[in-house]
Amino acid sequence: MPSPDEQAQEKARPPLIAVLGPTAVGKTSLSLDLAARFSGEIVGADSRQIYRGMDIGTAKPSAAEQARVPHHLVDIQPPDRQMALATYQQMAFSVIDAIHKRGRVPFLVGGSALYLRAVTEGLQIPEVPPNPALRAELEAFAQENGRLALHARLQASDPEAAAQIHPNNMRRVIRALEIVQTTGRRKSELETAAPPPYRILKIGLDLPRPLLHERIDRRVHEMVDAGLVREMASLLAAGYSPDLPSFSSLGYREIAAHLRGEITLAAAVERIQIETHRFVRHQYTWFRRIPDIHWFDISEAPLPDIRNQVESFLHLNGFHNDGPAREETCLETATR
Repeated sequence: MPSPDEQAQEKARPPLIAVLGPTAVGKTSLSLDLAARFSGEIVGADSRQIYRGMDIGTAKPSAAEQARVPHHLVDIQPPDRQMALATYQQMAFSVIDAIHKRGRVPFLVGGSALYLRAVTEGLQIPEVPPNPALRAELEAFAQENGRLALHARLQASDPEAAAQIHPNNMRRVIRALEIVQTTGRRKSELETAAPPPYRILKIGLDLPRPLLHERIDRRVHEMVDAGLVREMASLLAAGYSPDLPSFSSLGYREIAAHLRGEITLAAAVERIQIETHRFVRHQYTWFRRIPDIHWFDISEAPLPDIRNQVESFLHLNGFHNDGPAREETCLETATR
């Protein structure tokens, strides 16, 4: 039983609510509902939605959705500029603290497990300077042998880091190998944590895998109908190379191959669907490393339960939701 002093200290810590889950499960719809209902602002935790011009393929919140609730760390840099995890972490902490000062509630929303962990666990990122020669060597190896072969090298030298990094994310694979080969120690060994001064509620959205796959397949078709091919063509016309790390995002590489005439659009769509199914398996592996997630199966219509849990959590900080009732959000059909 916590002492009165411990209870007072807990109550004094400002709240942070994380909304996470696999791609297409409905994080956007839920976070908009909760943020509108509980005087919140949304802090993006998506490693691809940070890029300007990559809207359709990343399922970025629409302009209307961003107008409904303030969004942060979305559309903050061009596709040809890389963002270090430590930079994202510093920006997220700054944004969250500013939201607290405004007397509002920050909602950390996304499916990038490393971004989520960097904020909620306060990961201390290893300070290992870049090694350009080694990076060039590893990039050449990947070009000759493929991304999976490069990822296999990481699996052999640092299995824990390999389990957290998707093979398509060559930049992070190379960085993890760079740390091992430069220091002689695994990236996972060098990472420590200093929990941030927040009281954190983590809400995870889940869905039986067959239903989630159906949503994913439907959403890929919706993205193409919404103009994904035009979006990629526009980015290429603006001078961005299809080999940029940002375009390792699901969908962009496949559409680039279609635009080069290498595959049909139907084949590109099928490949995106298959790769997204595979990516979801990785996401669940990464989420298992995040402690204290309250999971909700959205096929069971849990919206009232989620709202009640959030309200109870915020009540400890003296927050009372006395505003008017908002419109219902249908999580059963939302795919964002």
